[in-house]
Amino acid sequence: MDTAVFKLRQGSTPLLISMPHVGSAIPADQARRYQPRALLSEDTDWHLEQLYGGIAGELDAGLIVPHYSRFLIDLNRPPEDTPMYPGASNTELCPTRFFSGEPLYLPGQEPNRAEQLRRRELYWLPYHRALNAELQRLKSLFGYALLFDAHSICSELPWLFEGRLPDLNLGTVEGRSCAAELRSQLSAVLASQCDYTQVVDGRFKGGFITRHYGQPEQGVHAVQLEMCWRCYMEEEAAPFLYDAQRAAAVQPLLKSLLQEMSGWRPMKT
Repeated sequence: MDTAVFKLRQGSTPLLISMPHVGSAIPADQARRYQPRALLSEDTDWHLEQLYGGIAGELDAGLIVPHYSRFLIDLNRPPEDTPMYPGASNTELCPTRFFSGEPLYLPGQEPNRAEQLRRRELYWLPYHRALNAELQRLKSLFGYALLFDAHSICSELPWLFEGRLPDLNLGTVEGRSCAAELRSQLSAVLASQCDYTQVVDGRFKGGFITRHYGQPEQGVHAVQLEMCWRCYMEEEAAPFLYDAQRAAAVQPLLKSLLQEMSGWRPMKT
């Protein structure tokens, strides 16, 4: 399924991979509002479809990918726009700042409430309706569904967090978005290697998608992986180029995580 807002490839396993921040397009009717720098969509989760796509195909996992930039609307934020991380710097449903803290919009061009609601209706809702429908389809087929929310980010962003992030940041909302056994097994995969630094439920515990859809008591188990750009890109700066050698080095670990998740089964009660 390919729409104006997203594309969805259905798999034949219980696993669905979501990539809510890989879109980089900004509609022509909105481009005039932004600072020229924003039209490069620098805070995109760069190249994740390329990084994960082959693995998803091998495992026959589903894949849902948006077309538009998080600078237009953030698909991983609550529709009511409540902060995800109280006490820390947060980006909004319709972000108004770069991850570096500077304004995204030209003076006076920030989206008002009516424009925010319009974007929510046109871009946010279709993605989430499709995501929810696919999880329900998987649940009806297998009795449960597995959601892996894939993200990436620059490793140092003082406006958002202190210091340098670990390479791989697994989020399970402190164990609430998936079964304890699944969290333990995925944590063990990360801990079994020493090439990449890793943490579980650190600064990034899971955004709206992980928190909202991860309802293990209802048969949907969700995790988020926030990966630093340095794991697979030439530099953590423009022009944001993919590094095939670095990507090839980290892909076996990503495949192990996805295999572990895809092969997991809920304990029968």
